[in-house]
Amino acid sequence: MNKVSASEVREKYIKFFGSSPRSHAEIKPAPLVLEDDPTTLFTSAGMQPLVPYLLGESYPAGKRLVNSQPSIRLGDIEEVGDNRHTTFFEMLGNWSLGDYFKKEQLPWIYEFFVSELGLAKEKLWVSVFEGTPEVSKDNESYEIWKKLGIPEEKIFYYSAKKNWWSMTGTPEEMNVGHIGGPDSEVFYDFGIELGMHEKSAFKNEKCHPNCDCGRFLEIGNSVFIEYKKVGENKLEELPQKNVDFGGGLERITAAVNGMPDVFKIDMFSGIIAKLEKKFDVEYGKDEEMDRSLRIVAEHTRAANALITSGIVPSNKAHGYVLRRLIRRALMHARKVSDSKDISLSFVDLSKFGIPIELKPEDYVQKVLDEETEKFKTVMDSGIKKLSTMVKNNQKISGDVAFDLYQSFGFPLELTLEALESEGLKFSDSDRQLFEAEFEKHKEQSRTTSAGVFKGGLADQSSEVVKLHTATHLLLATLRKVLGEQVVQKGQNITKERSRFDFPHPQKLTDEEVGKVEKEINEVIDKKLPVKFEVMPKEDALKTGAIHAFNEKYADTVKVYYVGENLENAVSREFCGGPHVGNTSEIGHVKIKKQEKIGSGLMRVYLALDN
Repeated sequence: MNKVSASEVREKYIKFFGSSPRSHAEIKPAPLVLEDDPTTLFTSAGMQPLVPYLLGESYPAGKRLVNSQPSIRLGDIEEVGDNRHTTFFEMLGNWSLGDYFKKEQLPWIYEFFVSELGLAKEKLWVSVFEGTPEVSKDNESYEIWKKLGIPEEKIFYYSAKKNWWSMTGTPEEMNVGHIGGPDSEVFYDFGIELGMHEKSAFKNEKCHPNCDCGRFLEIGNSVFIEYKKVGENKLEELPQKNVDFGGGLERITAAVNGMPDVFKIDMFSGIIAKLEKKFDVEYGKDEEMDRSLRIVAEHTRAANALITSGIVPSNKAHGYVLRRLIRRALMHARKVSDSKDISLSFVDLSKFGIPIELKPEDYVQKVLDEETEKFKTVMDSGIKKLSTMVKNNQKISGDVAFDLYQSFGFPLELTLEALESEGLKFSDSDRQLFEAEFEKHKEQSRTTSAGVFKGGLADQSSEVVKLHTATHLLLATLRKVLGEQVVQKGQNITKERSRFDFPHPQKLTDEEVGKVEKEINEVIDKKLPVKFEVMPKEDALKTGAIHAFNEKYADTVKVYYVGENLENAVSREFCGGPHVGNTSEIGHVKIKKQEKIGSGLMRVYLALDN
């Protein structure tokens, strides 16, 4: 059987949904880092930039859209190493913005999987929403799947934990202002007899699609976005019913090739082959070795994508994520290498048609090499501290081992290795203590990732929306007070504050802070309307609207402005929204603090002062 490439699967999907009678318009994917969304770290779903249109705004390209969206998800970073999880992936997506719904979507995606990709229909299992007191059981999807020929025993009802989708979880977990709805997932069954290795056979108990034993692989999810959270325990139906389908390109390609391991598809096989040669090992022979090779391959690929998106390693935000990926890859490279001279290599993403702008190989490799050297210094510090403790007869307990991990990125395996070289052992109780602390750390990481994710474009809580508009006024006012050299260099908005970075040689004086606050609040008091226009990018540039100079925009953009008309607006910016309808909704604002964050770079924190 000839292998089907990921590029072929992507091309077939776009063509299938673009052709009649489906007739979807292909749209440009969003960049991994959204310049006009100051409230989220990364694009983690294709629907993220489309929230305003799912809520009812008119999209220039129409009501049927399709694309392949490169995405970063970090909630399950510790799961990377199995046969399916990745942090960087492509999400094939099609949307109906108040046009078609379940009776069209489910037959279409079934036709794509079976007729276009040639997946055996007997290998497909599906799940549907079992309902809650507020939202009915999804019997309609159940009947559609049954009519398509999916046997009843292969259609499973699951709770909101599994078959409800929003950017922040179940109806109970959703933030007020977020949208979501029930979904229906499609799983590919690799068969009970298949496994990653002989000694890791699937568990003997009865499997079901969501048991996560490795036999079933989710390859697509049709989300029916029809609700908005409007109160603590209250959902409200949206004015339109939407479809948001997402299917991981890597997973679908694995299913098409009958491979239960996504790391054997073409997007990863070349990286794995280079690692085999570099470390003189063979993939597929040892489960622990394979796990480390997958982590090195996946995290190196993800790091390449982030670096080429303009991120550099640091201890904060985007840079911290990149640093964490690189260092975790280096830890596992050391595990599989006899040599301590570890390194990570450039990955040529252009070979696979991944739709992101790429930076030159020498630039990407330089960033990887510099971070590798920094990590080696950290590792040396950890080993030195450990050796000192051993020489001083200090007990290396589970909490000490975890402190080494947390402070130096020093993995337990290296602690054990260092102790063994000194003829010392780590007790079972100490190992259990370390693992307990590590589990707690993982849970905190997931919570932190979810918290950042909750602040995304889909967060339409009143505080975030008010601060988003206020930040537009902040930028316009800073340019007026300090000069037009002021541009956005970074933003992050939560319910509590808006953090805004801009070029300036020193902190603002008390007089300048007072003047900026006064100007913004005077604009707010004028009760000016906040409007937007959708127009060709070239026309938008002619309006003088502020935009990110290093950002690649679509041919058609949205310009938000504050004032009665675009020509005489107080503020004009390229932006996806959301915003208040009138400045009077904001209330007054105050600059809480400011700080210098680098050479010629300042950061201010703006908060509501109501």
